[in-house]
Amino acid sequence: MLKEVIVFVAFLITLTSHAQHATSTYVCPPCDNTCDTKTFKKGGLCDVCHMKLITKEQLQMDMENKKNTEIKTIAFYLQDGVEVLDFAGPMEVFAYAGYKVFTVSKTKEYIISQGILKIKPDYSIKDAPEADVLAFFGGNAHNAYEDKEVMKWVQDRTNVDLYFSVCTGALVLAKAGVLDGNTATTFHSALEGLEKNYPKVKVRRDVRFVDNGKVITTAGVSAGIDGALHLVARFQGLEKAKEVAFYMEYDKWKPGEGLILTKENPYK
Repeated sequence: MLKEVIVFVAFLITLTSHAQHATSTYVCPPCDNTCDTKTFKKGGLCDVCHMKLITKEQLQMDMENKKNTEIKTIAFYLQDGVEVLDFAGPMEVFAYAGYKVFTVSKTKEYIISQGILKIKPDYSIKDAPEADVLAFFGGNAHNAYEDKEVMKWVQDRTNVDLYFSVCTGALVLAKAGVLDGNTATTFHSALEGLEKNYPKVKVRRDVRFVDNGKVITTAGVSAGIDGALHLVARFQGLEKAKEVAFYMEYDKWKPGEGLILTKENPYK
């Protein structure tokens, strides 16, 4: 008799589950497009942004989890002549992952990226707020690391949880002493200079990024996207990083491809 009751209860649970699934309303994960207000009768891909649809129940759970997750604040230091993809690639990753990103430069005057793109920084080094992550990028990086005021500002950021660099942005961290005793990488044509001028830094070649725990340095240009996705995986888990890579159609990404020298390895 007991066995028959257990089987009947299991049947009811299965039936209820199927009924709920059949009547579920599907939505697109929030992406700041017109599809944010659309609903769908079945799963699949959104016909506007082509993201994978989820149920309203799943969206509600995700929103609740997001409330309980500390939102990271990331400061992008941009110097005049900064390389566009160096900062734009990671910015795309971090923005979609839900972090608060703001830009800083020596002053609030416009800077020019690669002689083309005019950028108005959000803050100067005099009024920039604190951030969890401080990021530096290549493209005339000497404009930053040869400037005493800028370097003092970098060294005074003692409350930073993590440093991040792309390309020759690593030279800013090296000059500030952040890389002393750490392993790092940079743009392929700058590896020799990093090794020669900063003997306290253990330079690695042929890696997309190096994660020392508190410092993540990446190779040139597109490698910054790999490092940024790795950082998302550290903060929010591998599945979140995969979701971001899928949204960006960054098919090249191979999770865990860099050199990871920290116990906080999200790929284990």
